[in-house]
Amino acid sequence: MEVREYVEQVQKNLAAKDPNQEEFLQAVEEFLPAVIPFLEEHPEYVEKNILEIILEPERMIQFRVPWQDDAGNWQVNRGYRVQFNSALGPYKGGLRFHPSVNLSILKFLGFEQIFKNSLTDLPIGGGKGGSDFDPKKKSDSEIMRFCQSFMTELAKHIGPNLDVPAGDIGVGGREIGYLFGQYKRLREYDMGVLTGKPLGFNGSLGRTEATGYGAVYFVKHLLEDREDSFEGKKVLVSGSGNVAIYAIEKAHELGARVITCSDSNGYIYDEEGIDLDLLKDIKEVRRERLTEYVKERSSAEYYEGSVWEFEIDADIALPCATQNEIDGKKAEILVKNGVKVVAEGANMPSTMDAVKLYLEKGILYGSGKAANAGGVAVSALEMSQNSQRLAWTKEEVDSKLDGIMKNIYETCRDTAEKYAEKDNFAAGANIAGFEKVAAAMLAQGLV
Repeated sequence: MEVREYVEQVQKNLAAKDPNQEEFLQAVEEFLPAVIPFLEEHPEYVEKNILEIILEPERMIQFRVPWQDDAGNWQVNRGYRVQFNSALGPYKGGLRFHPSVNLSILKFLGFEQIFKNSLTDLPIGGGKGGSDFDPKKKSDSEIMRFCQSFMTELAKHIGPNLDVPAGDIGVGGREIGYLFGQYKRLREYDMGVLTGKPLGFNGSLGRTEATGYGAVYFVKHLLEDREDSFEGKKVLVSGSGNVAIYAIEKAHELGARVITCSDSNGYIYDEEGIDLDLLKDIKEVRRERLTEYVKERSSAEYYEGSVWEFEIDADIALPCATQNEIDGKKAEILVKNGVKVVAEGANMPSTMDAVKLYLEKGILYGSGKAANAGGVAVSALEMSQNSQRLAWTKEEVDSKLDGIMKNIYETCRDTAEKYAEKDNFAAGANIAGFEKVAAAMLAQGLV
Protein backbone atom coordinates (compact mmCIF):
# COMPACT_ATOMS: atom_id res chain seq x y z
CA MET A 1 0.00 0.00 0.00
CA GLU A 2 1.28 3.48 -0.90
CA VAL A 3 2.05 5.70 2.09
CA ARG A 4 -0.57 8.29 1.16
CA GLU A 5 -3.15 5.52 0.78
CA TYR A 6 -2.19 4.15 4.18
CA VAL A 7 -2.52 7.56 5.84
CA GLU A 8 -5.91 8.18 4.24
CA GLN A 9 -7.13 4.77 5.42
CA VAL A 10 -5.96 5.47 8.97
CA GLN A 11 -7.87 8.75 8.90
CA LYS A 12 -11.03 7.08 7.60
CA ASN A 13 -10.84 4.37 10.26
CA LEU A 14 -10.53 6.96 13.02
CA ALA A 15 -13.40 9.07 11.68
CA ALA A 16 -15.60 5.95 11.65
CA LYS A 17 -14.72 5.14 15.26
CA ASP A 18 -14.98 8.67 16.67
CA PRO A 19 -17.34 10.55 14.31
CA ASN A 20 -18.46 13.09 16.92
CA GLN A 21 -15.04 14.06 18.25
CA GLU A 22 -14.58 17.12 16.05
CA GLU A 23 -11.63 18.72 17.83
CA PHE A 24 -9.69 15.46 18.01
CA LEU A 25 -10.35 14.67 14.35
CA GLN A 26 -9.24 18.19 13.38
CA ALA A 27 -5.95 17.75 15.24
CA VAL A 28 -5.38 14.41 13.53
CA GLU A 29 -6.32 15.81 10.11
CA GLU A 30 -3.73 18.56 10.56
CA PHE A 31 -1.06 16.07 11.71
CA LEU A 32 -1.34 13.09 9.37
CA PRO A 33 -0.57 14.68 5.97
CA ALA A 34 2.48 16.42 7.46
CA VAL A 35 4.24 13.14 8.32
CA ILE A 36 3.79 11.53 4.87
CA PRO A 37 7.24 12.63 3.57
CA PHE A 38 8.87 11.14 6.67
CA LEU A 39 6.96 7.85 6.36
CA GLU A 40 7.95 7.60 2.69
CA GLU A 41 11.58 7.53 3.78
CA HIS A 42 10.89 5.23 6.74
CA PRO A 43 8.53 2.47 5.54
CA GLU A 44 9.21 0.42 8.69
CA TYR A 45 6.74 2.64 10.54
CA VAL A 46 4.05 1.91 7.96
CA GLU A 47 4.74 -1.81 8.21
CA LYS A 48 4.26 -1.67 11.99
CA ASN A 49 1.06 0.41 11.62
CA ILE A 50 2.53 2.98 13.99
CA LEU A 51 -0.06 5.65 13.14
CA GLU A 52 -3.12 3.70 14.23
CA ILE A 53 -1.35 2.70 17.43
CA ILE A 54 -0.24 6.24 18.30
CA LEU A 55 -3.75 7.62 17.64
CA GLU A 56 -5.23 5.50 20.44
CA PRO A 57 -4.67 6.75 24.00
CA GLU A 58 -3.02 4.23 26.27
CA ARG A 59 -5.69 4.91 28.88
CA MET A 60 -8.77 7.13 29.28
CA ILE A 61 -10.31 7.70 32.70
CA GLN A 62 -13.73 9.29 33.25
CA PHE A 63 -15.24 9.79 36.68
CA ARG A 64 -17.94 11.72 38.51
CA VAL A 65 -17.05 14.65 40.75
CA PRO A 66 -19.73 15.33 43.40
CA TRP A 67 -19.30 18.52 45.43
CA GLN A 68 -21.34 20.73 47.72
CA ASP A 69 -21.99 24.41 46.96
CA ASP A 70 -22.15 27.16 49.58
CA ALA A 71 -25.94 26.80 49.85
CA GLY A 72 -25.54 23.16 50.86
CA ASN A 73 -26.77 21.78 47.55
CA TRP A 74 -24.97 18.83 45.95
CA GLN A 75 -23.64 19.31 42.43
CA VAL A 76 -21.93 16.86 40.10
CA ASN A 77 -19.47 17.31 37.23
CA ARG A 78 -17.49 14.98 35.00
CA GLY A 79 -13.78 14.49 35.51
CA TYR A 80 -11.35 13.11 32.95
CA ARG A 81 -7.73 12.11 32.46
CA VAL A 82 -6.48 11.04 29.04
CA GLN A 83 -3.11 9.29 29.39
CA PHE A 84 -2.15 9.32 25.73
CA ASN A 85 1.44 8.21 25.32
CA SER A 86 4.26 7.34 27.74
CA ALA A 87 6.99 6.31 25.27
CA LEU A 88 9.26 9.18 26.33
CA GLY A 89 8.36 9.43 30.02
CA PRO A 90 5.49 9.83 32.47
CA TYR A 91 2.31 11.38 31.09
CA LYS A 92 2.54 15.17 31.27
CA GLY A 93 -0.15 17.71 30.50
CA GLY A 94 -2.50 20.16 32.14
CA LEU A 95 -5.87 20.00 33.82
CA ARG A 96 -8.55 22.25 32.32
CA PHE A 97 -11.65 23.35 34.27
CA HIS A 98 -14.11 24.87 31.78
CA PRO A 99 -17.74 24.18 30.75
CA SER A 100 -16.57 23.24 27.23
CA VAL A 101 -14.45 20.33 28.43
CA ASN A 102 -15.36 16.98 26.90
CA LEU A 103 -13.52 13.88 25.75
CA SER A 104 -12.93 15.21 22.23
CA ILE A 105 -11.23 18.38 23.46
CA LEU A 106 -9.08 16.47 25.93
CA LYS A 107 -8.07 13.90 23.33
CA PHE A 108 -7.09 16.69 20.93
CA LEU A 109 -5.08 18.41 23.66
CA GLY A 110 -3.48 15.16 24.80
CA PHE A 111 -2.58 14.19 21.25
CA GLU A 112 -0.93 17.57 20.61
CA GLN A 113 0.85 17.25 23.96
CA ILE A 114 2.66 14.07 22.86
CA PHE A 115 4.56 15.87 20.11
CA LYS A 116 4.90 19.19 21.93
CA ASN A 117 6.56 17.38 24.83
CA SER A 118 8.75 15.42 22.43
CA LEU A 119 10.05 18.66 20.90
CA THR A 120 11.32 19.87 24.28
CA ASP A 121 13.82 16.96 24.38
CA LEU A 122 12.79 16.41 28.01
CA PRO A 123 11.73 12.95 29.30
CA ILE A 124 7.96 13.42 29.36
CA GLY A 125 5.04 11.72 27.63
CA GLY A 126 1.71 13.23 26.66
CA GLY A 127 -1.59 13.49 28.49
CA LYS A 128 -4.39 15.90 29.39
CA GLY A 129 -7.32 16.07 31.79
CA GLY A 130 -9.90 18.24 33.43
CA SER A 131 -13.57 18.75 34.09
CA ASP A 132 -16.63 20.60 32.77
CA PHE A 133 -16.67 22.49 36.09
CA ASP A 134 -16.72 26.28 35.68
CA PRO A 135 -14.68 28.07 38.38
CA LYS A 136 -16.05 31.49 37.38
CA LYS A 137 -18.35 33.06 39.97
CA LYS A 138 -17.58 30.26 42.43
CA SER A 139 -16.35 31.06 45.92
CA ASP A 140 -12.94 29.93 47.13
CA SER A 141 -14.68 27.41 49.37
CA GLU A 142 -16.65 25.93 46.46
CA ILE A 143 -13.51 25.67 44.34
CA MET A 144 -11.67 24.02 47.23
CA ARG A 145 -14.41 21.44 47.75
CA PHE A 146 -14.57 20.69 44.04
CA CYS A 147 -10.79 20.27 43.79
CA GLN A 148 -10.76 17.97 46.79
CA SER A 149 -13.47 15.78 45.29
CA PHE A 150 -11.74 15.77 41.88
CA MET A 151 -8.40 14.72 43.38
CA THR A 152 -10.01 12.01 45.52
CA GLU A 153 -10.49 10.00 42.32
CA LEU A 154 -7.58 11.35 40.26
CA ALA A 155 -5.06 10.43 42.98
CA LYS A 156 -5.59 6.75 42.12
CA HIS A 157 -4.19 7.29 38.63
CA ILE A 158 -1.25 9.71 38.95
CA GLY A 159 2.21 9.86 40.49
CA PRO A 160 5.66 11.38 39.84
CA ASN A 161 6.75 8.39 37.74
CA LEU A 162 3.36 7.73 36.17
CA ASP A 163 1.45 10.94 35.39
CA VAL A 164 2.26 14.51 36.45
CA PRO A 165 -0.63 16.95 35.78
CA ALA A 166 -0.24 20.72 35.66
CA GLY A 167 -2.58 23.69 35.27
CA ASP A 168 -4.41 24.88 32.17
CA ILE A 169 -7.47 27.08 31.55
CA GLY A 170 -9.33 27.51 34.84
CA VAL A 171 -6.58 25.86 36.87
CA GLY A 172 -3.98 28.19 38.35
CA GLY A 173 -1.92 28.27 41.52
CA ARG A 174 -5.00 28.35 43.77
CA GLU A 175 -6.50 25.22 42.22
CA ILE A 176 -3.16 23.38 42.08
CA GLY A 177 -2.72 24.17 45.77
CA TYR A 178 -6.08 22.64 46.68
CA LEU A 179 -5.42 19.61 44.46
CA PHE A 180 -1.97 19.09 45.97
CA GLY A 181 -3.32 19.37 49.52
CA GLN A 182 -5.89 16.63 48.86
CA TYR A 183 -3.32 14.37 47.20
CA LYS A 184 -1.11 14.78 50.28
CA ARG A 185 -3.97 13.79 52.59
CA LEU A 186 -4.73 10.69 50.55
CA ARG A 187 -1.23 9.49 49.65
CA GLU A 188 1.88 11.24 50.94
CA TYR A 189 3.85 14.45 50.58
CA ASP A 190 5.23 13.94 47.09
CA MET A 191 6.30 17.27 45.68
CA GLY A 192 6.72 15.89 42.14
CA VAL A 193 3.11 14.78 41.60
CA LEU A 194 1.86 18.15 40.26
CA THR A 195 3.56 21.08 38.58
CA GLY A 196 2.57 24.71 38.57
CA LYS A 197 2.61 24.60 42.37
CA PRO A 198 2.83 27.85 44.33
CA LEU A 199 6.38 28.80 45.29
CA GLY A 200 5.71 28.14 48.98
CA PHE A 201 5.71 24.40 48.41
CA ASN A 202 8.22 23.61 45.70
CA GLY A 203 6.81 25.38 42.66
CA SER A 204 9.25 26.75 40.11
CA LEU A 205 10.05 30.39 39.55
CA GLY A 206 9.15 31.31 35.99
CA ARG A 207 6.43 28.68 35.55
CA THR A 208 3.57 31.20 35.42
CA GLU A 209 5.32 33.18 32.72
CA ALA A 210 6.65 30.21 30.75
CA THR A 211 4.08 29.65 28.00
CA GLY A 212 3.83 33.33 27.06
CA TYR A 213 7.58 33.89 27.32
CA GLY A 214 8.21 30.72 25.31
CA ALA A 215 6.02 31.81 22.40
CA VAL A 216 7.89 35.12 22.22
CA TYR A 217 11.27 33.35 22.45
CA PHE A 218 10.26 31.11 19.53
CA VAL A 219 9.58 34.22 17.44
CA LYS A 220 12.74 35.90 18.71
CA HIS A 221 14.89 33.08 17.35
CA LEU A 222 12.92 32.97 14.11
CA LEU A 223 13.56 36.70 13.63
CA GLU A 224 17.23 36.44 14.61
CA ASP A 225 17.60 33.78 11.91
CA ARG A 226 16.62 36.55 9.48
CA GLU A 227 18.83 39.19 11.15
CA ASP A 228 15.73 40.87 12.57
CA SER A 229 14.25 41.42 16.04
CA PHE A 230 11.16 42.49 17.97
CA GLU A 231 12.47 46.03 18.20
CA GLY A 232 9.83 48.45 16.91
CA LYS A 233 7.39 45.72 15.86
CA LYS A 234 3.61 46.10 16.34
CA VAL A 235 2.10 42.98 17.86
CA LEU A 236 -1.49 41.72 18.09
CA VAL A 237 -2.28 39.43 21.03
CA SER A 238 -5.52 37.63 21.88
CA GLY A 239 -6.45 36.47 25.36
CA SER A 240 -5.80 38.08 28.74
CA GLY A 241 -4.86 35.10 30.89
CA ASN A 242 -1.37 34.03 31.91
CA VAL A 243 -0.23 33.17 28.39
CA ALA A 244 -1.31 36.50 26.89
CA ILE A 245 -0.13 38.63 29.82
CA TYR A 246 3.36 37.19 29.83
CA ALA A 247 3.66 37.14 26.06
CA ILE A 248 2.91 40.88 26.23
CA GLU A 249 5.47 41.34 29.00
CA LYS A 250 8.29 39.60 27.14
CA ALA A 251 7.44 41.24 23.79
CA HIS A 252 7.62 44.65 25.49
CA GLU A 253 10.97 43.72 27.08
CA LEU A 254 12.30 42.90 23.60
CA GLY A 255 11.24 46.27 22.21
CA ALA A 256 7.88 45.53 20.60
CA ARG A 257 4.62 47.43 21.10
CA VAL A 258 1.66 45.14 21.83
CA ILE A 259 -1.54 46.99 20.95
CA THR A 260 -4.35 44.46 21.64
CA CYS A 261 -5.57 41.79 24.02
CA SER A 262 -8.99 40.22 24.53
CA ASP A 263 -11.39 38.26 26.69
CA SER A 264 -14.44 36.17 25.83
CA ASN A 265 -16.62 39.26 25.21
CA GLY A 266 -14.38 41.56 23.23
CA TYR A 267 -10.98 43.20 22.91
CA ILE A 268 -9.07 46.35 23.69
CA TYR A 269 -6.95 48.37 21.31
CA ASP A 270 -4.36 50.61 22.94
CA GLU A 271 -2.33 52.49 20.35
CA GLU A 272 0.25 53.51 22.95
CA GLY A 273 0.85 49.88 23.87
CA ILE A 274 -0.88 47.75 26.50
CA ASP A 275 -0.31 49.06 30.04
CA LEU A 276 0.86 45.79 31.57
CA ASP A 277 0.61 46.89 35.21
CA LEU A 278 -3.02 47.93 34.70
CA LEU A 279 -3.83 44.72 32.81
CA LYS A 280 -2.30 42.55 35.55
CA ASP A 281 -4.21 44.46 38.23
CA ILE A 282 -7.53 43.99 36.42
CA LYS A 283 -7.08 40.32 35.47
CA GLU A 284 -4.88 38.88 38.23
CA VAL A 285 -5.86 40.93 41.29
CA ARG A 286 -9.39 42.20 40.72
CA ARG A 287 -10.41 39.36 38.32
CA GLU A 288 -12.55 41.77 36.30
CA ARG A 289 -13.44 42.14 32.60
CA LEU A 290 -11.40 44.12 30.10
CA THR A 291 -14.08 46.82 29.98
CA GLU A 292 -12.48 48.10 33.21
CA TYR A 293 -9.22 48.76 31.33
CA VAL A 294 -10.69 51.44 29.05
CA LYS A 295 -12.26 53.20 32.04
CA GLU A 296 -8.78 53.83 33.41
CA ARG A 297 -6.75 54.24 30.20
CA SER A 298 -7.62 57.15 27.93
CA SER A 299 -5.59 55.83 24.98
CA ALA A 300 -7.57 52.57 24.87
CA GLU A 301 -10.73 51.60 23.00
CA TYR A 302 -12.94 48.56 23.64
CA TYR A 303 -14.77 46.59 20.93
CA GLU A 304 -17.05 43.59 21.15
CA GLY A 305 -16.20 40.56 19.03
CA SER A 306 -12.96 38.94 17.94
CA VAL A 307 -9.67 40.81 17.94
CA TRP A 308 -8.86 38.99 14.70
CA GLU A 309 -11.59 40.98 12.93
CA PHE A 310 -9.78 44.22 13.78
CA GLU A 311 -8.24 45.89 10.73
CA ILE A 312 -4.98 47.61 11.63
CA ASP A 313 -1.41 47.32 10.40
CA ALA A 314 0.72 44.96 12.47
CA ASP A 315 3.85 42.82 12.13
CA ILE A 316 3.28 39.84 14.43
CA ALA A 317 0.20 37.98 15.72
CA LEU A 318 0.23 35.90 18.90
CA PRO A 319 -3.10 34.06 19.38
CA CYS A 320 -3.11 33.15 23.08
CA ALA A 321 -6.79 32.50 23.84
CA THR A 322 -8.35 29.21 22.72
CA GLN A 323 -8.75 26.70 19.90
CA ASN A 324 -10.13 27.73 16.49
CA GLU A 325 -10.21 31.45 17.24
CA ILE A 326 -8.78 32.26 13.78
CA ASP A 327 -10.65 30.86 10.78
CA GLY A 328 -9.99 31.43 7.08
CA LYS A 329 -11.78 34.79 6.97
CA LYS A 330 -9.93 36.12 10.00
CA ALA A 331 -6.66 34.89 8.53
CA GLU A 332 -7.43 36.97 5.41
CA ILE A 333 -7.70 40.02 7.68
CA LEU A 334 -4.29 39.21 9.18
CA VAL A 335 -2.83 39.06 5.67
CA LYS A 336 -4.50 42.41 4.85
CA ASN A 337 -3.08 43.86 8.08
CA GLY A 338 0.42 43.02 6.87
CA VAL A 339 1.18 40.41 9.53
CA LYS A 340 4.39 38.52 8.69
CA VAL A 341 4.59 36.11 11.65
CA VAL A 342 1.93 34.10 13.51
CA ALA A 343 3.03 32.14 16.58
CA GLU A 344 0.46 30.25 18.62
CA GLY A 345 0.46 30.69 22.39
CA ALA A 346 -2.80 28.72 22.60
CA ASN A 347 -3.50 25.15 21.48
CA MET A 348 -4.71 24.94 17.86
CA PRO A 349 -6.08 28.52 17.70
CA SER A 350 -5.94 28.47 13.88
CA THR A 351 -8.29 26.36 11.77
CA MET A 352 -6.91 24.36 8.86
CA ASP A 353 -8.21 27.00 6.43
CA ALA A 354 -6.26 29.65 8.32
CA VAL A 355 -3.06 27.59 8.36
CA LYS A 356 -3.38 26.91 4.64
CA LEU A 357 -3.64 30.65 3.98
CA TYR A 358 -0.61 31.42 6.17
CA LEU A 359 1.49 29.01 4.13
CA GLU A 360 0.13 30.25 0.78
CA LYS A 361 0.82 33.89 1.64
CA GLY A 362 4.29 33.29 3.06
CA ILE A 363 3.40 34.11 6.67
CA LEU A 364 5.95 32.50 8.97
CA TYR A 365 3.83 30.24 11.16
CA GLY A 366 4.80 28.67 14.48
CA SER A 367 2.15 26.10 15.42
CA GLY A 368 1.13 25.51 19.02
CA LYS A 369 3.07 22.24 19.15
CA ALA A 370 6.24 24.28 18.88
CA ALA A 371 5.52 27.87 19.90
CA ASN A 372 3.62 27.17 23.12
CA ALA A 373 5.86 24.37 24.39
CA GLY A 374 7.42 26.73 26.93
CA GLY A 375 4.84 25.96 29.60
CA VAL A 376 5.38 22.22 29.62
CA ALA A 377 9.14 22.73 29.29
CA VAL A 378 9.26 24.66 32.56
CA SER A 379 6.86 22.14 34.11
CA ALA A 380 9.47 19.49 33.32
CA LEU A 381 12.14 21.76 34.81
CA GLU A 382 9.99 21.96 37.94
CA MET A 383 9.95 18.15 38.02
CA SER A 384 13.76 18.17 37.82
CA GLN A 385 14.04 20.65 40.69
CA ASN A 386 11.61 18.59 42.77
CA SER A 387 13.46 15.32 42.20
CA GLN A 388 16.78 16.95 43.14
CA ARG A 389 15.30 18.92 46.05
CA LEU A 390 16.62 22.10 44.48
CA ALA A 391 15.23 25.53 43.65
CA TRP A 392 16.68 27.41 40.68
CA THR A 393 16.58 31.18 40.35
CA LYS A 394 14.16 32.80 37.93
CA GLU A 395 17.13 33.81 35.77
CA GLU A 396 18.33 30.19 35.58
CA VAL A 397 14.87 28.94 34.61
CA ASP A 398 14.39 31.72 32.06
CA SER A 399 17.77 31.02 30.48
CA LYS A 400 16.97 27.31 30.20
CA LEU A 401 13.56 28.16 28.69
CA ASP A 402 15.15 30.44 26.10
CA GLY A 403 17.59 27.67 25.18
CA ILE A 404 14.81 25.09 24.86
CA MET A 405 12.75 27.36 22.60
CA LYS A 406 15.82 28.07 20.45
CA ASN A 407 16.35 24.33 20.06
CA ILE A 408 12.66 23.80 19.20
CA TYR A 409 12.77 26.51 16.54
CA GLU A 410 15.95 25.13 14.98
CA THR A 411 14.60 21.57 15.07
CA CYS A 412 11.41 22.67 13.28
CA ARG A 413 13.42 24.68 10.74
CA ASP A 414 15.90 21.91 9.96
CA THR A 415 13.31 19.12 9.87
CA ALA A 416 11.10 21.16 7.53
CA GLU A 417 14.01 21.68 5.14
CA LYS A 418 14.86 17.97 5.22
CA TYR A 419 11.39 16.45 4.77
CA ALA A 420 8.92 19.15 3.69
CA GLU A 421 9.77 22.64 2.49
CA LYS A 422 11.80 25.56 3.76
CA ASP A 423 10.06 27.63 6.45
CA ASN A 424 7.15 25.19 6.88
CA PHE A 425 7.68 25.10 10.64
CA ALA A 426 4.32 23.39 11.24
CA ALA A 427 5.38 20.39 9.16
CA GLY A 428 8.78 20.45 10.85
CA ALA A 429 7.17 20.37 14.30
CA ASN A 430 4.86 17.49 13.40
CA ILE A 431 7.61 15.37 11.83
CA ALA A 432 10.27 16.04 14.47
CA GLY A 433 7.85 15.39 17.33
CA PHE A 434 6.54 12.22 15.71
CA GLU A 435 9.96 10.84 14.76
CA LYS A 436 11.24 10.73 18.34
CA VAL A 437 8.07 9.22 19.82
CA ALA A 438 7.67 6.64 17.05
CA ALA A 439 11.29 5.51 17.37
CA ALA A 440 10.85 5.07 21.13
CA MET A 441 7.63 3.10 20.65
CA LEU A 442 9.30 0.82 18.13
CA ALA A 443 12.30 0.26 20.39
CA GLN A 444 9.99 -0.59 23.32
CA GLY A 445 7.93 -3.11 21.36
CA LEU A 446 5.07 -0.76 20.37
CA VAL A 447 3.87 -0.37 23.98
